[in-house]
Amino acid sequence: MLVSVTNKRNIKSVNVLLIAGTDTEVGKTVLTTALAAYWQKYCQASLGIMKPIQAGAGDRELYQQLLGIDQTPEEITPVYFETPLAPPLAAKSENRQVDLGLVWQTLSTLRQRDFVLIEALGGLGSPVTAELTVADLAGEWRLPTVLVVPVRLGAIGQAVANIALARLCRVSIVGIILNCVQPRTEAEIADWAPVELIQSLTNTPVLGCLPYIENPTDLSQLIKIASSIDLEVLLPLKQYRMKIAS
Repeated sequence: MLVSVTNKRNIKSVNVLLIAGTDTEVGKTVLTTALAAYWQKYCQASLGIMKPIQAGAGDRELYQQLLGIDQTPEEITPVYFETPLAPPLAAKSENRQVDLGLVWQTLSTLRQRDFVLIEALGGLGSPVTAELTVADLAGEWRLPTVLVVPVRLGAIGQAVANIALARLCRVSIVGIILNCVQPRTEAEIADWAPVELIQSLTNTPVLGCLPYIENPTDLSQLIKIASSIDLEVLLPLKQYRMKIAS
């Protein structure tokens, strides 16, 4: 059952960003860690990170080890399954349910921090339960969302289809981030993920293109690639005093 926020007051969505993707393995974790690393270095404000639902080991452990955030595993991932399948299938195999009430409660507590980054599972069309997708949840919970699109053949169609789904589910898409999941030449980027065409077809701004990063646990590289995109749209930088970079 979806936890509705329709009648709730004072929903502080502006301090939350959902990092969604067109599919699995498109760079959501890289973007999330890059934004978090940048925030930790330059922003004097508290940060929370969520991977609301996780099936199998992965991102929750990475966030704890790489970023050293002051959250328990349950605060990062309130719903965790051992079985590495889509959540409704993992829940069925473990004779459990996907507890969205617990996810909402955990998110509401984290929202007491200055900013919260949420990494979605899979793509916008990925199932959260047998009835709901990531897009359904993002729309109902009013989560400002950035869409990560991998730079590869088919990127244009993936971007168009996912933005269409987002609009159908009333998701507030703040922009698109292109991500090189493999080393790409400038020519390949221009041919497979042409910015102007994607913006024209989706009526959505492309906020930057992340280069391929060989070591996604290198904090200095993560901060560098975060600096290359339009952070003013993704992070509330103007609200917090910035540290002076050395």
